Amino acid sequence: MARISIDLNSGTITKPQAVIGIDLGTTNSLIASINESDRLPYCITQDEASIVPSALYFDNQDIIVGHAAIAQMVNQPENTIYSVKRLMGKSYDDLQNLNHNLNYTIVDTEDQLVKVQIGGKQYSPIELSAHILRKLKTVAEDKLDNSVKKVVITVPAYFNDSQRQATRDAGKLAGMDVLRIINEPTAASLAYGIGLKGEEGKTVAVYDLGGGTFDISILYIQNGIFEVLATNGDTYLGGDDFDKAIMALWIEEHSLDNLSSSENQLLRLTAEEGKKHLSHHDNYTKTIALNGVEVNLSLNVEQLNDAIKPLIDKTIVSCKSAISDAEIEVNAIQEVILVGGSTRTSLVKNSVATYFSQAHINDELNPDEVVAMGAAIEADILAGNRKDMLLLDVTPLSLGIETLGGLMDVLIPRNNKIPTKLQKEYTTSVDGQVNLAVNVYQGEREMVADNRKLGEFVLSGIPAMPAGLPKVEMTFMLNADGILQVSAEEKRSGVKQEVQMKPQYGLSDMQIKQMLEASIVNAQEDMDRRGIAEATTEGEQLIYATHKFVKENEDLLNDENKLVINQLIEKIKDAISVKNKDSIVSTTEDLNSYSRQFAEKVMDKQISKALQGKKI
Repeated sequence: MARISIDLNSGTITKPQAVIGIDLGTTNSLIASINESDRLPYCITQDEASIVPSALYFDNQDIIVGHAAIAQMVNQPENTIYSVKRLMGKSYDDLQNLNHNLNYTIVDTEDQLVKVQIGGKQYSPIELSAHILRKLKTVAEDKLDNSVKKVVITVPAYFNDSQRQATRDAGKLAGMDVLRIINEPTAASLAYGIGLKGEEGKTVAVYDLGGGTFDISILYIQNGIFEVLATNGDTYLGGDDFDKAIMALWIEEHSLDNLSSSENQLLRLTAEEGKKHLSHHDNYTKTIALNGVEVNLSLNVEQLNDAIKPLIDKTIVSCKSAISDAEIEVNAIQEVILVGGSTRTSLVKNSVATYFSQAHINDELNPDEVVAMGAAIEADILAGNRKDMLLLDVTPLSLGIETLGGLMDVLIPRNNKIPTKLQKEYTTSVDGQVNLAVNVYQGEREMVADNRKLGEFVLSGIPAMPAGLPKVEMTFMLNADGILQVSAEEKRSGVKQEVQMKPQYGLSDMQIKQMLEASIVNAQEDMDRRGIAEATTEGEQLIYATHKFVKENEDLLNDENKLVINQLIEKIKDAISVKNKDSIVSTTEDLNSYSRQFAEKVMDKQISKALQGKKI
């Protein structure tokens, strides 16, 4: 049955607002919608092309997006912005190495969020991305003859919470309601629709090599349930880097030093043209003017393969890591979906086929369009138009809080399915504690000092109670966008606090890799440090409790008892000072054993008092 909307003020029939999917890419962006007749996704075209370059040209007060901006890259490179996606959620320090490869200026700001300098103004990556999204929104509205408000936007699987939040903010700034942020490989799997026909479950790898990012996701798909087993990738590896490798080859071959910004852009665009040409031909030649002379540039498939092989090898390393994280063998992969324009390169296809030797390599759909089409399907699901699919994603790094001794207490483990909600109960360590500082961290190490701090907040107003009596329930809610909400509630009093974690900038892909590698390399050392920290915390708490006990029950202790207790306490302190775990454990047990007799006396005394005057 068709649904219609009626404006009650005017009495006129109105069209329902369109819901679209957007692939906001580093190099190119695409829009997709659902065909009303067959419910299949399709990409919306502009001037017969579905791709809109993710580039902006600043012409005085006007901002031009797309192909017209690309046309200005050679003549106006300092006013033409590209690869904005690589700046999302990043700090100046994150991008110092990248800065030398850009033809526009990125500047450091006091709030640590990078900005782009154009003329006398500064723009955040969120503002720049919003301009691209507005352009896509306008194209969609023109082609659909309908207003567009609701959208699903895709991001690389390895985008962290800060980058996802920045993408969502850009969508809002562009005047759209962002229904969901989903991973690009997950969107691609939706486009292929594997597992919808009721067949047995299938394990699939989605190899996504776009213009600026690489992602590999391992999925188990059955009966409409898309479960991401593991993800890996590199947010600074893509077709743009293939172009740079070709440029480096030509620069060395022809001694092209001290190129101007315009010449550098011309060379980059020529490299891109050559790369695409070699997807269907064996040789490429072109003559361009550089350094005031005509330069004859040539490239063949063998030279291209030699230049880009180290980059492709890096993607295979990521594939191996994802397979390991998924805890499966590579032979368990039944199908590999190729996504992203860079997968058209023959060496990429051959390398993937060699590694996933037992799998069917699937590139039936347009690799440029498949992510946008998957986003449109997800938008259709969220609009309530189809209920034959369910989407489960994962978080790439563990999330937890700091506990006594600087320990990392994980609440949501790495590769846990999202959206998810987990709870754990804590208490206070000091009598009369009325405030509780909650520090939230992300990472795989045992000590918080080795992990990345996401944020902090204070649960204040806890009624003063003896240590250990308050019941503080921590709740971690990781939503479908991969954005974390943390809340704390003292259950006895009802005091609560909630915060959404929005760090000023996120982790680079290299930092994520280093964190994962460090967790493996330092596993034994971390466990030893954790063991010492836990023993130290237990010893210090026992010392605190013993001092309190002695003060409250002096009548049960003689001078010799007090002397022995003080000597045992000093032994624990000595063991803690030299960080000897076994010694801390043994001296703590000695004090526990000696003081147990006095605790029993107190218990007997309290029972006698309670039973005084009563009959059994």
